[in-house]
Amino acid sequence: MDTQIIETVDLSKQGLRRIRRNLLEAFLDACKTYGAKTKILTDGDGRVFTYGELRQAAFALSSPLRRLTPKNSNVGILLPTGAGAVISFLAVHAAGRTPAMLNFSAGVKNLKAAIHTAPLDTVVTARKFIEIAGLSALMTELSEVVTVIYLEDLKEDLGIKGKMRAALGPIFPRLFVAYDAYDDTGVILFTSGTEGDPKGVVLTHGNLLANCEQIEEHIDLEPTDIFFNPLPTFHCYGLTAGTLWPLFRGHPVVLHPSPLQTKTIAKRIFKTRSTVLFATDTFLQQYMRASADGGLNSLRIAVCGAERVREETRATAARRFSIEVLEGYGVTEGAPVLAANQTGDIRAGTIGKMLPGIEAKLEPVEGIDDAGRLWVRGPNIMKGYISPDNPGQVTPLVDGWHDTGDVVSVDADGYFMIRGRLKRFAKIGGEMVSLTVVENCAAALWPDYMHATAIVPDPKRGEQIVLVTDHPDPKRHELMTWAKTHGVPEIAVPKKIITTEKIPVLGTGKLDYMSITLLAKEALRVA
Repeated sequence: MDTQIIETVDLSKQGLRRIRRNLLEAFLDACKTYGAKTKILTDGDGRVFTYGELRQAAFALSSPLRRLTPKNSNVGILLPTGAGAVISFLAVHAAGRTPAMLNFSAGVKNLKAAIHTAPLDTVVTARKFIEIAGLSALMTELSEVVTVIYLEDLKEDLGIKGKMRAALGPIFPRLFVAYDAYDDTGVILFTSGTEGDPKGVVLTHGNLLANCEQIEEHIDLEPTDIFFNPLPTFHCYGLTAGTLWPLFRGHPVVLHPSPLQTKTIAKRIFKTRSTVLFATDTFLQQYMRASADGGLNSLRIAVCGAERVREETRATAARRFSIEVLEGYGVTEGAPVLAANQTGDIRAGTIGKMLPGIEAKLEPVEGIDDAGRLWVRGPNIMKGYISPDNPGQVTPLVDGWHDTGDVVSVDADGYFMIRGRLKRFAKIGGEMVSLTVVENCAAALWPDYMHATAIVPDPKRGEQIVLVTDHPDPKRHELMTWAKTHGVPEIAVPKKIITTEKIPVLGTGKLDYMSITLLAKEALRVA
C-alpha cells in the first residue's frame, strides 16, 4: 500500500481557545466555574475534597516547595493515585516547578535512570505510603541520588508564608505564582524501560489540556456521571483521562490508590454509585469476577485502554451489569488518548475513530498489504523525548509527527483496527504473523483465562511463537481446530503452549511482555 492520509474532525474553536492556558490556570478556572464549595474528589479513604480545599492545600504546600527546591527545576512525584498526588501535582506547578511522575513499581534501576534522565533534584512522597507499600529499602537507595521530601514534613513546615499563600493565593493567584505559557513543559512522564533505560516523554500544558478537550468532545457524558479511577497517575491514561479531565471539567471523581485491590474496588464502585470506570481489559475482568451480579450496576460506561478489549469482556459486562465498554487507544506521547469507541457506536474489533484535531497517516510495512504503520500529529502530541544519553535536553519531533510503532488498518467509515505493534509481529517462514491474532484466538477459545504470546528464536524458521496461559490444561489440537474453522492460518497456531499459575502484569495493567518472554524461554530450556 502507499502512504495513506486519514481525514480527521477538527477540534472545536472553543476547545482550541481553552488549551491556550497552563494547567494551574485550568484548575483555578474550574474552581471559579464550578464553585469552591463543590465536592469534586473522593480519596481512597473516603474523604471528600472540594475544589476550594484542593486549591488551598496546593497553594499552602507550594511555599515550602519553593524554598526547598531549585528554581525552575523538575520535581519527582512518587505517590499512589489519590488526593495527595493531585495536591502535589498542583503544588509543584504553583511553586513554579515542573512535575515528573515516577512509577514506584518500576524498580530501583529504572527509577534511578528516570531521575538521571529528567533530571531530578527532588522527589516528593509520603511516609505513610512508603510504609504501607513496603518501599523503605527503595527510598533508602533513591535518597543516595536525590533529595527526598515527605508530604508530612511539608505540612509541618508551612510557616507564615505558607499560611499566607494558602489564604491569599486563591484570591490573588497572580501575586503568588509565576505563570507558564501553554507550550511550556507541563509534566514529564517515562517510558516503561523494557527496551533499555526509560526515556522522558515531555508533554506541554497545552498537550494535556488538548487531550482533555478532545475526550470531552468525543465521549457523551450525563450531568450526573461520577468517575471512578484506580489507575496510577504515573501512567498518562490515569493522569489525564482519569484525573485531570474530571477535575478540569467538573466531573466528580473517586480515586483509588491501586488497581490491584479488586474486591475493595468492586465494593467502592457500588458504595459511591460511580457511573464511569477507567480500567484495562485485565482489570475490568477482575472487578467483574470480584463482584456479585448487580454489584457494578451503577456503572454506565467502562473506558478501557492500554490493551485490547476482548469481546468476551464486553459481552460479560453487558450481560451481568448492563455496562457499555468503550475501548480506547493511546500512547504516552499523545497525552495519551488518540482514538476511542463512542457510546451507542461500537464496532466490534475496532478502537473507534480518531479524536478531534488528530491527523493520522499510515505508512507501508513490508509483508503487510492491508495495514500500515500509524503516525499521528495534533495539539496533544508531545513536545519531544529526553534521552538518557542527553539528560534534560528535549529532542523535538520532525514536523510534529510521532511514529506510534503500531500497525493499524482503517475502514471506509474511519474506524481504526489495531493489528499489533510492529515489534509484536513474528516472521515465520517469510510470513508476518501478528501475536495479537494468536492471543485473540486463545481468548476466543478459552475466554475464562488469560493468555499472552512471546517470540523466541527458532533454529529452522528464524522465530517461533509461544503461547503462555494460565489455563491449567490447554490442548493445542483444540486451538488448531478453532483456527481452521475461523480462517486463521496454521502458521499462526503456536507449536508450544506453556501453562503458568499467573500471567505477569505491569503496574499499569498492561501485560509484562518482557517477563512473559523470559518465562517462555526458561520453560523451553527446561523442556
